[in-house]
Amino acid sequence: MKLPLTYYLSDDVPSLAKSLLGKYLITNINGVIAGGMITETEAYEGVTDRASHAYGGLRSKRTEVLYATGGCSYVYLCYGIHYLFNIVTNQKEVPHAVLIRGIFPMIGIEEVLIRTGKRKVGYALTNGPGKLSKALGITLRQNNIALNGQQIWIEDREIQCMETDIISTKRVGVDYAGPDALLPYRFILDYRKYIA
Repeated sequence: MKLPLTYYLSDDVPSLAKSLLGKYLITNINGVIAGGMITETEAYEGVTDRASHAYGGLRSKRTEVLYATGGCSYVYLCYGIHYLFNIVTNQKEVPHAVLIRGIFPMIGIEEVLIRTGKRKVGYALTNGPGKLSKALGITLRQNNIALNGQQIWIEDREIQCMETDIISTKRVGVDYAGPDALLPYRFILDYRKYIA
C-alpha cells in the first residue's frame, strides 16, 4: 500500500526518517518498475539545521521545493555527479526533508543491473544515495513529484522493524555544519532478517 501524503506531514523529522526504514521505495521510470527496502535514512531539520539546504531560511530555485507541503520529492545533483533523492516533510513553508541513503534492491533487478553496469545483485548496488538513484533511474526529472502518483512512491508492506535492529548515528559529509554535524539523525537498519 502506498503511504498517503498525510504520512509525510509529521513535524518530527528524525522520527519520520526512522519510521521509513523497512518501507519500500519504488520507481516507475519509462515503464520499468524497480525498487527495494529502505535501509538507511538521514533527517534534515530545515531552517535551524546547519546541514540543511534551507538553513537560515535560504530559498533558491533549487531549494524552493523544500518549502512545499510534505509528500513530494526533492532531487538534487551532488558534486555534479550523483542525484540524491529526498522526501520533503512537514507542513508547507517548513523545509524539513529526509534523504534516502540506502535500499536493499528487490524489484526490477534486471534493469537495476543494466543501469548500474553491474553483474551481481546485492546491497552494494544501492548502499549509497547516489547509487540508489542510479539504480532506480532517479534524476532531476523526478524532482518535485508527489509521492502518491505513478512515477515514484513509498510502500508500506507491514514490516515491523525492531528498535534493536536500528542504529542512530551522525550524518555523513556534513562536517561544515558545526555542532549540528553531530546530531544523531542518520538511521541504519540491520535489514538482513527482514529480507526473505
